Amino acid sequence: MDVERYRVVAGRVNEATERSGRSAEEITLIAVSKGQPVEEVGELYELGHRDFGENRAQEMADKAAQLPTDIRWHYVGSLQSNKVRLVRNVTSLLHSVDRASLAKAWVKGIGEPPPVLIQVDVGDEAQKGGVAPDSLLDLWHKANAIGLRVRGLMTIPPVGDQPDDSRPYFAALRSARDGLALESGSRLELSMGMTDDFEIAIEEGASMIRIGRAIFGPRLLQDQ
Repeated sequence: MDVERYRVVAGRVNEATERSGRSAEEITLIAVSKGQPVEEVGELYELGHRDFGENRAQEMADKAAQLPTDIRWHYVGSLQSNKVRLVRNVTSLLHSVDRASLAKAWVKGIGEPPPVLIQVDVGDEAQKGGVAPDSLLDLWHKANAIGLRVRGLMTIPPVGDQPDDSRPYFAALRSARDGLALESGSRLELSMGMTDDFEIAIEEGASMIRIGRAIFGPRLLQDQ
C-alpha cells in the first residue's frame, strides 16, 4: 500500500481536530479495507494500525481468518440476519443495526454479543439502510431490552457536491446522540464521515470515521 496516503489522512485528521478544539486521540480511524487483498491490510497493520472495517460478511470472515487476532474488526455495511453467523465471532463493533430483527439475530449465539451502533437514515434514503429518526428511540429501547450494548449511532449522509453538504446530516445525528446520551447517562459514539467528508464529520463531533479510498486507493478485488 501507499504509506504516504495513510500519513496524509492522519495529518488531515489532526488538522480537523485542531480546528474544532478537539484531540486526535478522540477519533478512531477505521481503515475500510473492502476490496483490498489481505496483504494490503497486513502492511497497514505493520504500521501499527488496528481498526479495520468491512461491509461484506464473507470477505470480512475470510480476512479475519488470515490476519492477526488483535485486529479490531468493524462491520460497517448492511447485514442480513442470515449472515450474522459469519461475522459475529470476529466483530469488535457492528455499526449497522437498523431493525429489531437484526438486533435479535445478533444476540443469538455463544457468549456475549459484541457491542453495536444503531444506523440512522438521517437523509431519508431507504436504499442505504438505517432506522428513520422518528423510530430511533423505539429501536434503541428494543435493542437494550434484549441485552445489546448500544454504544452509539452511525449514519451515511446523501452524496453531495461538496464535503460541507454533509454537515446538516452530521449535525442531526449529533443532536439525536445527545438526546440519547441524556436519557442513558452515558457517553455515546458517533460513527460518521468517509473519504469525501470526514473532516466535516470531525468538526461536527464524530468519534469514529470510516476511510477506505483515501487510505487504500481504488479497490483491487471484485465485490463478493
